[in-house]
Amino acid sequence: MSITPVPFDPEVTVALGLVPVSPPLTIESLQLARSGGPGFPDSAAATAGTSVVAEERIIPGPAGAPDLEITVFRPRDPNPGPLPLLVNFHGGGMIVGHRSWEHSRVIDLVARHGVIGVNVEYRLAPEHPFPAGVEDNYAATSWVAAHATELGGDPDRLVVMGGSAGGGFAAAVSLMARDLGGPAIAGQLLLCPMLDNTNTTVASQQYDGIGTWQRDANLLAWQCVLGERLAYSSDAPAYAAPSRAADLAGLPPAFIEVGAAEMFRDEDIDYANRLWATGGEAELHVWSGGCHGFDIYAPESEIARAALASRDSWLRRILLGVGDA
Repeated sequence: MSITPVPFDPEVTVALGLVPVSPPLTIESLQLARSGGPGFPDSAAATAGTSVVAEERIIPGPAGAPDLEITVFRPRDPNPGPLPLLVNFHGGGMIVGHRSWEHSRVIDLVARHGVIGVNVEYRLAPEHPFPAGVEDNYAATSWVAAHATELGGDPDRLVVMGGSAGGGFAAAVSLMARDLGGPAIAGQLLLCPMLDNTNTTVASQQYDGIGTWQRDANLLAWQCVLGERLAYSSDAPAYAAPSRAADLAGLPPAFIEVGAAEMFRDEDIDYANRLWATGGEAELHVWSGGCHGFDIYAPESEIARAALASRDSWLRRILLGVGDA
């Protein structure tokens, strides 16, 4: 029996029609996918003409692992006092991608909210399967918290964030910080996060061969990260697939955004429901007709503008205390 997908928003449909068709993602085509596609500007080019300055840093990685590359973005003329901190993990299914892909997203947030943004480079699977990626991102978050004063930031106002795989990493880092007594995290900004390795939801089957991140790519990604035995198993570790966490109590406030027309819809809704069930704080936005990454593919669409406004509102409340009594 076929499963009919939710239709894309009309403006998203137009935008998707302009996206070049790429061959299916396979183990054999991974290197091409990593090197191909549109070029992304380095931090100097990305900040040119903006109110933001960039600094490239090398920081220690997890114990026994290589050092990590990060890019630190700051307002050119910052407000007085320590600034809130955003630590961003890039998307790409944990198997492709580079932090430069999301420089523009972080720069935009730094410029509009007067915060410090940190963009993290982490190791990719399958060359570096679980737990390499999440350990890199946890180490980077811990470093940022420990060096907040040096960076000009406030460790009590630190948000982890990311889209797709990056959102999954932000959720996993929040779990690790809770369990390991790690850095205090003020909030987790989860944009269409990749949370569930089992690929059993209705949404995961609706976007088989359609959309911007499709079922076959997701199956490949989890196999690369977890290996054949655990790839789609409910026994997978929670720090790899946060949906596997038995207990979601005691986590920082979450903002969860997802399109209604993408394969992560159901797992993201379920994650919000489970956070609420523990008495936790979660704000969930499901955008009608939104494809995976609709804000990137159709940035001028009405739903993208509305989504960005909702993120901004949540960040003001979490980082700047807007709305506090």
